[in-house]
Amino acid sequence: MKIQNLNNELQNKSILDQLTFLSDKFAGKIAFSTSLGQEDQVITDIIFSNNLPIKVFTLDTGRMFEETYKTLSKTLQRYEKQIDIFFPKNEKVEKFTTQKGIYSFYNSIENRKECCNIRKIEPLKRALQNIDCWITGLRAEQSNARQELALLEEDVNFGVIKYNPLVNWTLNNVLTHIKENNVPYNILHNKGFVSIGCSPCTRAITKNQDIRAGRWWWENNSKKECGLHS
Repeated sequence: MKIQNLNNELQNKSILDQLTFLSDKFAGKIAFSTSLGQEDQVITDIIFSNNLPIKVFTLDTGRMFEETYKTLSKTLQRYEKQIDIFFPKNEKVEKFTTQKGIYSFYNSIENRKECCNIRKIEPLKRALQNIDCWITGLRAEQSNARQELALLEEDVNFGVIKYNPLVNWTLNNVLTHIKENNVPYNILHNKGFVSIGCSPCTRAITKNQDIRAGRWWWENNSKKECGLHS
């Protein structure tokens, strides 16, 4: 089914109804990637609370915050559902860090993107094998680079249809759902961390800063993306 036809099918449906429709349409070949951030926790809550047949997975880069691991643990305890964990290939991490250093990503955008490719892109490719529909927690409000996001997109890099159920949600919508449904969330969000990635590459932001300002803050001329969502 073409993207436009799928879009027509999803119009005027709630997120739950959209997820239900897509889980039937792409039975066995639909997956949700969670970073355990607040947006993704909303989607995880909807999927798990309604027992939807959708695979859920996360990428453990090996450089995550302790608070992120605790969020994962709390989520598993709360819903008693499986979240598959994908790690980077250890030989590639070993080679990269041996040759370029533990913090080489601070030295150039090229090094940073190479690190992201090893720790995120390659594991994601493995996670998306035999998957036709990839669900994400992206919101258009998150950055200028995401303003053109659509509900459904064709992702040519990974060869899948990407579904962004929260594309038009505001941060307030996200926080309201978390509060009303008592959804586990990363306590770093209470400390000024809006977007949370790897520990060395993420910091808190001030009230008036852009949402993505805390990611790769030392870079002035990149689009603040790691390559997962180009």
